[in-house]
Amino acid sequence: MTKKKTGTTSPRVAKKASELLSNPKSAAKVKSVAASALANAADKPKQKK
Repeated sequence: MTKKKTGTTSPRVAKKASELLSNPKSAAKVKSVAASALANAADKPKQKK
């Protein structure tokens, strides 16, 4: 079993951060924290053709 890389944002948290960033009523501080969380999120795997 491979060990999960530390410091990465879980997909669940990344989805919530994305929702907060897309909401125009979110406060600037909330958007800042959400952007930071998304910056640490893992990239989605590319689909094989």
